[in-house]
Amino acid sequence: MPKLLLIDDEPVIQHAFRKAFHPPEYETVVARTAAEGLAKFRTEKPDAVILDMHLPDAERLQTFDRIKQLDARTPIILITGHGTTELAIEAMKRGAFDYLLKPLPYDELLKLVQQACASSRLMRVPAVMAAGNANVPDTSDALIGRSPAMQTAYKQVGRVAGTDATVLLLGETGTGKELIARAVYQHSKRADKPFLAINCGAIPENLIESELFGHERGAFTGADQKRIGKFEQCHGGTLFLDEVGELPPLAQVKLLRVLQEQKFERVGGNETVTTDVRLIAATNSDLAEAVERGTLRSDLFFRLNVFSISLPPLRERPDDLDLLIDHFAARFAREYGKEVSNIPEETRAALHAYSWPGNVRELQSVLKQGLLQMSGTVLLRDYLSIPKPKEPKPGSNQGSPAGARSAFDWDAYVAERFDAGSRDLYADCLAFMERQLFTRVLQRTTGNQVKAAEALGITRGTLRAKLKALGITVEKAVCEEVDPSE
Repeated sequence: MPKLLLIDDEPVIQHAFRKAFHPPEYETVVARTAAEGLAKFRTEKPDAVILDMHLPDAERLQTFDRIKQLDARTPIILITGHGTTELAIEAMKRGAFDYLLKPLPYDELLKLVQQACASSRLMRVPAVMAAGNANVPDTSDALIGRSPAMQTAYKQVGRVAGTDATVLLLGETGTGKELIARAVYQHSKRADKPFLAINCGAIPENLIESELFGHERGAFTGADQKRIGKFEQCHGGTLFLDEVGELPPLAQVKLLRVLQEQKFERVGGNETVTTDVRLIAATNSDLAEAVERGTLRSDLFFRLNVFSISLPPLRERPDDLDLLIDHFAARFAREYGKEVSNIPEETRAALHAYSWPGNVRELQSVLKQGLLQMSGTVLLRDYLSIPKPKEPKPGSNQGSPAGARSAFDWDAYVAERFDAGSRDLYADCLAFMERQLFTRVLQRTTGNQVKAAEALGITRGTLRAKLKALGITVEKAVCEEVDPSE
């Protein structure tokens, strides 16, 4: 439960705030003076502070500066009257999270508090890199995995975290790029400074430049106040730009200059602003391909790609799947007050058979839903909302490896499934392709799994897991006759 500290001497504001932010969603602590607020900040260690800029025992930004000295990471939302917006803007330059004018608009206050608590969590909750699910604190977010690709990622975090180098995180949606970004931040020399995360794909194109670099009053319609952007607000800290490939051309130009010179201008302004920000960027798209298409500047790509860390999709790390299942089942069982005494082999086999296009994030969602649906203490297959593998249609050549090689029509198959309104075409195609591939390789090696794993470029453990997930037995694969034309 996030803890909020309100420092305001108006009883009406205190009453309204307690009414709006209460258990079980929030815990609210109230202080009426700067001295009382600073004392409670030290003892209560709140996730976010809501600070009135006019207090009976403090002037201007004294209380704000003192809180920042105690902990620069704590998000501070300022509330102020109409006559003191310039002071609030000055506080934004010094790292305030945002500000609101009185009377407080509830919807906007609620949104800002939610964002501030989320930002605080990114900074404070440890991103633990663990080989298994043992000894992971309940208060941590864990990167679980002992596959070679994950071990490589952990080592790369260790190599780059202590530097100020720009980091580019590569991987599909749901593979854990945000956790890796937090791990880099938390192990860096800027770990005591702010960490702000921006999803470039979630902000309208006409607003992203203002969000990152700020704007001057009157810069465009609706810009009735000066705004401080994230690069200025995060001075001294770390900025995480997710989906960086979605940036529009003008924002790309400004980002390139920031990476080169740590300088920029606000939208509609001529003043050059200097900042000191460490950048971590992430993308689930092919940036090199974006450069070829002309949607991403090549010079920006080279500046972003100083040190890259690639995260594998879940389908390429089947050896880690059972670790992840056990970890998340135990974690969500604690959260929901459930007991999970057993996850049967049938359930695990179904989880292994699915290709997980949404990766770890999708696995978490499926397990959460399964636990909420579960009766008793055994997590049965029926509680899981995942598609069952589809059997090939008679006469389609999908069941014959040789026929699939020589006669299977991918165009017709995709067209048929697409016209039928498929929502899992990717999983179907991938499972079919893998089944055909592994069967053929095992035929070539006469069932020798060591040689098959070497030919496939995977570990023997990965091969075993894949065979089990796809329902392939070595005896069956070996007994199937190889096409004489081979």
